[in-house]
Amino acid sequence: MDLFSPVSLGDLHLPNRVVMAPLTRMRSGAAGVPGDLVAEHYAQRASVGLIITEGTYPSHESRAYPGQPGIVTEEQVEGWRRVADAVHARGGRIVMQLMHSGRVAHTDITGTDRIVAPSAIAIDGEVRAAVGKLRFPVPHALTTEELDVVRDEFVTAARNAIVAGLDGVEIHSANGYLLHQFLSPASNQREDGYGGSPQNRARFGIEVTTAVAEAIGAGRVGIRISPMHNIQDVLETDAADATATYEALVDGIAPLGLAYLSVLHSDPTGELVQGLRARFGGKLIANSGFGRITTRDEALALVAEASADAVAVGRLAIANPDLVERWQADAAENTPDPQTFYGSGPEGYTDYPRLSA
Repeated sequence: MDLFSPVSLGDLHLPNRVVMAPLTRMRSGAAGVPGDLVAEHYAQRASVGLIITEGTYPSHESRAYPGQPGIVTEEQVEGWRRVADAVHARGGRIVMQLMHSGRVAHTDITGTDRIVAPSAIAIDGEVRAAVGKLRFPVPHALTTEELDVVRDEFVTAARNAIVAGLDGVEIHSANGYLLHQFLSPASNQREDGYGGSPQNRARFGIEVTTAVAEAIGAGRVGIRISPMHNIQDVLETDAADATATYEALVDGIAPLGLAYLSVLHSDPTGELVQGLRARFGGKLIANSGFGRITTRDEALALVAEASADAVAVGRLAIANPDLVERWQADAAENTPDPQTFYGSGPEGYTDYPRLSA
């Protein structure tokens, strides 16, 4: 296989195997509506095989950051329609990452009277709100009945994404957010059917993924995981337990026939990732970098050696709107500027030069 060859991930037909990773950028304002700036940012990067959007909230209660986009209101749906239209006009494909923050939030951000999680355990740390840094509050532990509501919010959000013209959705079960919180015994200390054993901790993620796949078609649904990433107090330090938990999750979703499994892990060729890939039985998107850059050579090797079907790239996709063209030509790359990753304007967002310039 070659990084620049076509591949089909379910119903998604990609001209190359370079995937733009989901990247928090905070450019959608107080109302969570992606505007012309967001549309231009994604359209600039339409030559990658697949764009995965930044994490988008499926309910007001699930919002994680100021400036994060949502897919709840009609205005947000219309904003995403402009984004999808702009990407498609330049020949691209785009799926929406559906992200419920769970306890990685604050009521100052959500505008609601609570935040929620598997268990009433706060993160030890601070969140950046509009008023400055605030301590993470103790979340409300979701009841069994409320889990059904959250599941249905994911389903409605997925349907809204399709209505907005996106090509599919990615379910975010990684990086310490709600579905990941259910997987970890550190953040999930429930005593009902959703806590305790690896199978029980995997249950809610399986139910959400199944419901979304049934609603919009499994061929348009992917899922992202980050086993043993140990971020935002979602700790998975027992290797045997973590392996059993992710095997239970993958076993539960494998029969659905999803478009892809995306795994964020520092060793994508290792036993854990490749074992999960074999159990999944479908296409794997590998993402080796969180806080480090995935290089051209690494991406080429992952596909050439058949360790992955596609490779998700973050920071270099931020800095190089024409990343695929640069990589094909083995040309020089723009250097990402972390100082402008988060903000409200075009600096560091739509102003990186193309090779042709």
